[in-house]
Amino acid sequence: MKLEPMLREVKVEDAVGMVLSHDLTQIVPGTFKGRLFRKGHQIREEDIPALLSIGKEHIYVMELAPGYLHEDEAAERMARAVAGANVTLTEPREGKVNVKAAIHGLAKLHKPFIDAVNGVDELVLSTIHTNTVVQPGQSLVGTRVIPLIVEEAKIAGVEREAARLRAAGTVLVEVKPLHKLRVGVITTGSEVFKGRIVDKFGPAVKAKVEALGSEVLEQRFVADDSAAIVEEIRGFAARGVELILVTGGMSVDPDDRTPGAIRQTGARIVSYGTPMLPGSMLMMAYLGDIPVMGLPGCVMHDPYTSFDVLLPRICAGERIERSDITEMGYGGLYHC
Repeated sequence: MKLEPMLREVKVEDAVGMVLSHDLTQIVPGTFKGRLFRKGHQIREEDIPALLSIGKEHIYVMELAPGYLHEDEAAERMARAVAGANVTLTEPREGKVNVKAAIHGLAKLHKPFIDAVNGVDELVLSTIHTNTVVQPGQSLVGTRVIPLIVEEAKIAGVEREAARLRAAGTVLVEVKPLHKLRVGVITTGSEVFKGRIVDKFGPAVKAKVEALGSEVLEQRFVADDSAAIVEEIRGFAARGVELILVTGGMSVDPDDRTPGAIRQTGARIVSYGTPMLPGSMLMMAYLGDIPVMGLPGCVMHDPYTSFDVLLPRICAGERIERSDITEMGYGGLYHC
């Protein structure tokens, strides 16, 4: 027969010298919420008024039966089970452990495993979305269990499944570093080429590229001429750039030549169009191993488009395939 864990109740006034079995939280509405006393704190006479002020007339001495874990140990074991490259773990605090980014990079999280863990009663893995760009110190995952004490078998099951997936090469939680790419930008459009309007694409694209640690090697301007666009794309490829961005001319208007010009270079077209708004008219292609992107006009003025979804993945060294484009539709409606 399995023995249930026991918590022995002790009056605060009789608890001097005893050790807290869990963190105690203080909440001052609108001012403070956090840990007042840490698990393992030895209660002193002077602590009694503070304990009473948060409604603790009794404390609990925990007596764990074999096969049970305290919430702190359970949360820490789950965090260690999922943690991969370029992450750090916090110390347990109020029964929670956070997995945080150690570098600026692209967060990768394995949703099927996360869903499976959250399907186990009393276990919690709370995460950000995969493919999110993160900064050092940003939380990726929070782990905890719902009760103060939990069956060790549940945590051991998480650890076994995590180990099995890792052995098969599956990444559970990690941050991929962003590579510094040399980027060539080609801005099409006779109105810009002839100086009738001021270019707005260049500054917007440059800011997004530089925010990810890459650099724009040069921006070239061409008229709405397919042969000229092809020549500029091939010219950048010959110079060894690692990403080519072609801005403008991406609609279905007869005067817009960019999609056809990208095809004429011999590039392999992954997709012309994405199921995301804004940014549905983006083209994703590869000229050999060099990614070539045709960028729609919304990149100039919308803060988040399909370009912002794909660019970090390219900077992290990922190769975009048709299935990646297809998945952008779910959750991809930002405005319409």
